[in-house]
Amino acid sequence: MPEETPHGFYPASCDSFFVEAERSSSAAAIFAKNSDRPPMECQPLTSVPAGTYGANDRLRCQYIEIDQAGSTYAVLGSRPYWLWGFEHGLNECGVVVGNHSIYTKDPVAEVGLLGMDLVRLALERGKDREQAVDVIIEHLERYGQGGSGYSDLHWPYHNSFLVADSDGAWLLEASAANWALKEITGTGSATNHTTITTDWKRLSSECEQHAREQGWWQRGQDSRFDFAAAYRDASAVPPIISLSRHERACALAGASKVSAADVRALMRDHNDGKPYFSGSFSPDQNEYYSVCAHGGGLQSTTASAVVEYPRRDGELTVYWGAFANPCVTPYLPLFVEGRLPGELSIGGDSSEVGGMWWRLKGLQAVIEQDLAVRAPVARAFWDGVEKGFSDDVASLQEAVVSSSGGADVAALTSELMDSATARTLAGVEELSSEFGAGN
Repeated sequence: MPEETPHGFYPASCDSFFVEAERSSSAAAIFAKNSDRPPMECQPLTSVPAGTYGANDRLRCQYIEIDQAGSTYAVLGSRPYWLWGFEHGLNECGVVVGNHSIYTKDPVAEVGLLGMDLVRLALERGKDREQAVDVIIEHLERYGQGGSGYSDLHWPYHNSFLVADSDGAWLLEASAANWALKEITGTGSATNHTTITTDWKRLSSECEQHAREQGWWQRGQDSRFDFAAAYRDASAVPPIISLSRHERACALAGASKVSAADVRALMRDHNDGKPYFSGSFSPDQNEYYSVCAHGGGLQSTTASAVVEYPRRDGELTVYWGAFANPCVTPYLPLFVEGRLPGELSIGGDSSEVGGMWWRLKGLQAVIEQDLAVRAPVARAFWDGVEKGFSDDVASLQEAVVSSSGGADVAALTSELMDSATARTLAGVEELSSEFGAGN
């Protein structure tokens, strides 16, 4: 049985960001998410093929069993090694979903669907952002949210979800089975507190009435309901935990045009203008709680994704995946199409199991022995590697488009993913040697 949550422990502090094509400098939509979890909790990638199932088939999620769908889509997702569900992921239709813990006045059930369960279900069953949102709503209303999201702590929580495809995004914030849905226009972000106020597009049928019955909302019936004002609970987790992170995302949202490089910089942000952790702030400062999470007893960014949608017809959606903290590790170009390298899907409770996550986490530990000297070196090195990856992706996209459907896409993407994995592993060895790891 997981232990009760210790006093002063602050849980997952995930952040997501979305840019519509019209606001993107590349004229293509961009999605990003940092998954913040226990610092030593391995988070490998999982490739799930499309499937077809019988009418009576059942599906085991983390804590409960539910009805299986008749068919499911292929999915690439980032999964804490002990969980069935995903922190974030991309499906073959171009739907991407990420979740975030939020804290509301409703109690959380002891048993139900985790937010990570709902992410995976939406990806496996949603052909577009509309259907994916409906999958989440249907399942949280039917089964409820519940159960601990941690292997060694008893900490159940409510969730929000950023759900996107190439045409736009929805932000869904849910308190138990009640929810509010907001359409993202231009740019938008999600963090660890409720942000939907009176700007909701849809509400659950009992959302406002429930808040009135609980005494959380007492304004007149002609006053538009404010979801955040009614449901947000700032006592469980201090606002300082998510305030500065949300402000940084909102600052980027105010830019006239946003590039993929801008979004990667946000995912690496530490509030001090450096693309790596420098330990510049203390826990009593807002800036200490950065989008790329580090520090003390806090959660740490254990996986990150930046999803670039196609710029033109025929191109592929690219899932740029980072392992551990993206400030000192690279984003690898990955695809739902093709074979995911085995090194990326290996994960377990200790470094003895191997895999890319543990290799990069080990390098991060070496870098943190002398951050001031080693972090800038590592960042410059990985920037060069990522530039090479970007060139390779551009060549791949050109080959796919020029073939007019005749290219063996799975073979091309598999080759590129294998190459990126090999170069990343070689980079780990090179940097480890340069920093004298093991000496």
